[in-house]
Amino acid sequence: MTVIGFHCSHEQIPPGQLLRDVQHAEQAGFTAAMSSDHFSPWSERQNESGFAWAFLGAALATTKLPFGVVNAPGQRYHPAIIAQAIATLAQMFPGRIWAALGSGEASNERITGDVWPRKEIRDQRLVECVDVIRRLLKGEEVSVDGLIHVNRARLWTLPETVPDLVGPAVTPATAARHAAWADALITVNQPAETLRQVLDSYRDAGGRGPARLQIHLSWAPTDEEALAIAHDQWRTNVLGPPVSWDIETVEAFDTIGEAVTPEQMERSVRISSDLGRHAAWLQEYLDQGWDELYLHFVGQHQRSFIDAFGEHVLPQLSPSAPAVP
Repeated sequence: MTVIGFHCSHEQIPPGQLLRDVQHAEQAGFTAAMSSDHFSPWSERQNESGFAWAFLGAALATTKLPFGVVNAPGQRYHPAIIAQAIATLAQMFPGRIWAALGSGEASNERITGDVWPRKEIRDQRLVECVDVIRRLLKGEEVSVDGLIHVNRARLWTLPETVPDLVGPAVTPATAARHAAWADALITVNQPAETLRQVLDSYRDAGGRGPARLQIHLSWAPTDEEALAIAHDQWRTNVLGPPVSWDIETVEAFDTIGEAVTPEQMERSVRISSDLGRHAAWLQEYLDQGWDELYLHFVGQHQRSFIDAFGEHVLPQLSPSAPAVP
């Protein structure tokens, strides 16, 4: 089974256009999709940040694709509300929704006015949130007085099958911790050895379910144009954690991004005008053991990328739909 999904980047694209893009991606041969869930973008140049959960309802209703969403419960979102959102989508669209639950980033979560906790506290809070969400999805009444507070919450609309709660991990240590609770793993493209360590750490710790990989890429008719797109739109993401976790404002990200050169973009984005090279890169990830690949073209205009990959890249990989639980 080779799942090739389309990533919906709300930080970069207005939700109405993004809905048309994912519909077009399905027609072009993509077999799944996933969605970010941000309150703010990474740069003024991106200049968008639609509400993911409203978008998901529309996208699930107007395509046949299964969808994932990356979410951070515990501060901007109360976990009981996320449980209700997951349950409602899963009831309407059985077998077509999963949620990756992470510890979040200050740029999105600090809007509540609460203190942004230290990483170890955020990790503890995430485990509490996952437990609350999973229990609510099973129909339990839940009360908690810990890093989060829940008072006799119960979901009245439940799905027939509880959707996967997925562990997002960038490091091997985080992947191993998530194995204790996650139904699957997701990470982003990194050097091959790092990815191997992340996947092995998850599996060695008993991690179950599919291994999903989000891949940032840039394609254009020329290498120069592909590099320019990546540098314009994604240079604030070259510097990973803890910078990406703790910076609070778009302005600060843009200030940091001023020091990033085009040549440094190769650290975090697969950049080439050669569609055969992109296909080879994707095959390498599949050969390494990743079950599902989610392609994030980092430009704001998706149609040319979708058409090119649909015609020249996806046929080389023979993508199929994910297995329905």
